[in-house]
Amino acid sequence: MQITHFGHSCLLLDTGAARLLLDPGSFSKGFESLTDLDAIMVTHQHFDHLDAERLRPLLDANPDARLIVDTGTASQLDVPHEVAEPGTTLEIAGARVEVLGGAHAVIHPDIPVIPNNAYLVDGTHLHPGDAFVVPPHPVDVLFVPSGAPWLKLAEAVDYTRAVNPRTIVPIHEAVWAILQLPYGLLDNLKPEKSRFQVLDREVATAL
Repeated sequence: MQITHFGHSCLLLDTGAARLLLDPGSFSKGFESLTDLDAIMVTHQHFDHLDAERLRPLLDANPDARLIVDTGTASQLDVPHEVAEPGTTLEIAGARVEVLGGAHAVIHPDIPVIPNNAYLVDGTHLHPGDAFVVPPHPVDVLFVPSGAPWLKLAEAVDYTRAVNPRTIVPIHEAVWAILQLPYGLLDNLKPEKSRFQVLDREVATAL
């Protein structure tokens, strides 16, 4: 599978059959010119995962793309979309997408928890959104959040160990991208057989 990271949580997954764009948010750039998308998939409603101003022109440039969102995001949209809930399996242009998860990680007990979808593509590549969703079976590639108000690095390490993927790719890193402070910890404490790989921005990589 070819993966292109546009910063933070925004990824283009090209399975060879389908082109899936995940979480085109306000901290990401470079996705605006994409065409031939089969789906745009949003994990949750936060602005760093969905930039509403750039969504409409992206949809205009990809008129056949399905916009797939969680229940919380759906209430904020004024464009055609599909709501996918955890437990759903989607068939998108030859790709199989399992919707997992259900809830955003707790930021603080006084802040209401919002819906969050995790997307498992072809049973091998997992984008968990803003949560530590453990898939029902082993995966090849885990996109692990590495910097957020709701996240402790110890939790991210434990998450990689629980999933134990072949390759760990850090995302949700906008606040850390320059300093790269969490990368050494995640790399040094990863599962024994896992590989840690930071993706270059806007460069397609096979994983």
